[in-house]
Amino acid sequence: MGEPATATPVEHGHGEASQALPALALAALGIVYGDIGTSPLYTLATVFDPGNGLALNAFNIVGIVSLIFWSLMIVVSLKYVVLILRANNHGEGGIMALLALAASSVKSRPRLRRTLLGVGVMGAALFFGDSVITPAISVLSAVEGLEVVEPALKTYVIPVTLAALIVLFVMQKRGTGGIGAVFGPVMVLWFVTIAVAGIANIMAAPVILYALNPLEGLRFCMHHRWLAFVALGAVVLSLTGAEALYADMGHFGKRPIRCTWFGAVFPALALNYLGQGALLLANPGAVQNPFYRLFPQWALVPMIVLATVATVIASQAVISGTYSMTMQAMQLSFLPRMNIVHTSEREIGQIYVPGINWILLIAVVAAVLGFRSSTALGSAYGIAVTGTMLITTVLTFFVVRYAWGYNWLLCVLSTTFFFVIDALFFSANLLKIVDGGWFPLVVGAIVFTIMATWGRGWEMMLAEARERAGKTPLKPYLAALLETSPTRVGGTAIFLTPNAEAVPHALVNNLRHNRVLHERTVFLTVKTKSVPWVADSERVQIEPLCAGCWHATVNYGFKDDVDLPQTLAAYRSADFVFDPDEASWFLSRAAVVPKRGHGMALWRERIFAVMLHNVGNIAAFFKLPANRVIEVGARVEI
Repeated sequence: MGEPATATPVEHGHGEASQALPALALAALGIVYGDIGTSPLYTLATVFDPGNGLALNAFNIVGIVSLIFWSLMIVVSLKYVVLILRANNHGEGGIMALLALAASSVKSRPRLRRTLLGVGVMGAALFFGDSVITPAISVLSAVEGLEVVEPALKTYVIPVTLAALIVLFVMQKRGTGGIGAVFGPVMVLWFVTIAVAGIANIMAAPVILYALNPLEGLRFCMHHRWLAFVALGAVVLSLTGAEALYADMGHFGKRPIRCTWFGAVFPALALNYLGQGALLLANPGAVQNPFYRLFPQWALVPMIVLATVATVIASQAVISGTYSMTMQAMQLSFLPRMNIVHTSEREIGQIYVPGINWILLIAVVAAVLGFRSSTALGSAYGIAVTGTMLITTVLTFFVVRYAWGYNWLLCVLSTTFFFVIDALFFSANLLKIVDGGWFPLVVGAIVFTIMATWGRGWEMMLAEARERAGKTPLKPYLAALLETSPTRVGGTAIFLTPNAEAVPHALVNNLRHNRVLHERTVFLTVKTKSVPWVADSERVQIEPLCAGCWHATVNYGFKDDVDLPQTLAAYRSADFVFDPDEASWFLSRAAVVPKRGHGMALWRERIFAVMLHNVGNIAAFFKLPANRVIEVGARVEI
């Protein structure tokens, strides 16, 4: 996984230093809160779905709204905003950054580190499942407002939803820069609107304010017991998007995220949920769609338009987050290298991954066509969200204890409190596996298998390279080669090798077939450290090997933009000057031969061999000029 990160609970601050707090707060409203901000569209409708068996009466309505309010307070406000935002990896958040930080904090314990890597990869896999459900349920729940306007329009809900989603995914290749500027103002309008609607309905039935008392939620749980446990599986829908607060910390810094949550988002959400509860107390018939019933008839069409835009923003945030996580997973060797397109010349974080985009679109369309309603999708949604939240809590314990060095008892007590709550939510959602919870689990299982297989296969290939280096180390090999006075040709040859000590297959095969050695020969190893960014001063390290031969190590963080020609061209040294126009890049195209009895099951080795052969383009990933790349084949047994 690379070198350990510096584990300190400090702010990276690159966003806050460059922009004023109001500008960052407005941007955070548009990017961070789209998912959790649109949860009121479907949460209460799902909780009181007749299939859940919960009667619609005053006691249950107050109890459920109380559970929603205090879930937002405890899980989002205390766990994420107060605690986990401190667990930054050089200012970066998200489960991959947290995984790198947790794993590096226990690097002296190999078994524990390997276990944490497995747990973290599982959390990342569940996030991919979440990224399929979020666009489907968000846009579908918004478009379902057509049924409230006119029941006859129900037949158009699915086609309109699919059209909006297809347009959203097709537009991804153009980047988010143009539409990103309007995200913030739109979400401000959204939160103001849902807050005002909530207040208007609270005034009509102020008895709902009893829900602010946590004892009401506790009384509901003690009275219903099993039904209350089942209801938690739907209550958790109000928390979807909480991970985004942490994942987007690197873009904005924790201060703007905290300010917008406590100053705008949390009050608006609380008022809207209270308003929906008040509406249900006054008019139980509104249970089919309590969100849209908050508004007068004349406001329904504008609200459907606003809700659709808001849910597209929520979907965009999740899609962009999936691209970022994919890039980080590639950098940390958990996914094969795929083509990454940078859609902005100014913002390094704006990327587009075509392969992931089209896979997501297919999965999202399948989810819409398979479930056909936001209520049905609600059964599939919670399990991925709660699974990721549970794993985040586990990883946070190891960061707090081993990276920050806090007292063991304090760490256990604090994280156990959140772990129990997350475990309750997760357990409640396990009851919905048959009703749709299987869908994100299947997606997560597929992604986990791919990530774990690639990570293990890549590790085995590196081990094979180290073993080969032990038999024929690079320096003695070059010394013996130079004694034979090989023919030297002009120019620079760069051989990419994952192991600085190993003799690259490409060099051996090039000498065997062409019988020449370039005047300037560079053996290049790319390393990804467990930090988001690597300082320019630490980017390139050059070591002379022998006459005209060097070993270069290029270090990247897991969020750095990878561009090998540009990186080497920027390096300045009296002994080494790189001219990209005269360089030839030699790559080894490994053909893996699966072999029974080695480190993985044979079927996993075969999957790894297929991925290595078909997925990704190393030359494109490293941004090597296509007309200066020479690929040499090699067979590797694992």
